[in-house]
Amino acid sequence: MESVEIKTLIKLMSKVPGLGPRSARRAVLTLLQNTEKKMIPLAEMMLKTANSIKLCSMCSNIDVHDPCLICQDDKREHSTICVVEEIADLWAIERTGIYKGRYYVLGGVLSALDGVSSEDLKISQLLNHINNNSVDEVILATSATVAGQTTSYYILDFLKDKKIKITKLAQGMPMGGELDYLDEGTIGAALNLRQIINED
Repeated sequence: MESVEIKTLIKLMSKVPGLGPRSARRAVLTLLQNTEKKMIPLAEMMLKTANSIKLCSMCSNIDVHDPCLICQDDKREHSTICVVEEIADLWAIERTGIYKGRYYVLGGVLSALDGVSSEDLKISQLLNHINNNSVDEVILATSATVAGQTTSYYILDFLKDKKIKITKLAQGMPMGGELDYLDEGTIGAALNLRQIINED
């Protein structure tokens, strides 16, 4: 019979995506059986990270720096911005090692059912960023879901009169697919074969 502390730890662990009650119980047991080498270092790093994490004021990525390391990198192509729904999508694209531009994280998708508006997604800040910087291309890398495509077209409507190239991810992106669940090869192909969507 687990103590209240262990039960609480299992309950908290089970809230992590990908960990159900059984997986959380196994993870906690593994940590408890090796507190010095596994549990304490993990707890210390989690606390350290929690106390130092910041939201990037330029792209809304999370990092211990503001601006984040991607926005600080002078070797990145500052004239290209890849617009993604979530930070997980940014990380997924970064894993490919192909994209060398900068990002903008929306923080979700437009959804009337869930009460998510353009203000919630900071789309006006995105447009201001594009207007105030030398941007040549905007990649709309939203998921191939109805909500993702609706968000993409909403942004496109604001950018259609700008003299910049607007592209979207190409083949390899299945309908209904979310970036974070796709492999690096599929995302890489979609990036390399992106299509222009603001042609006259």
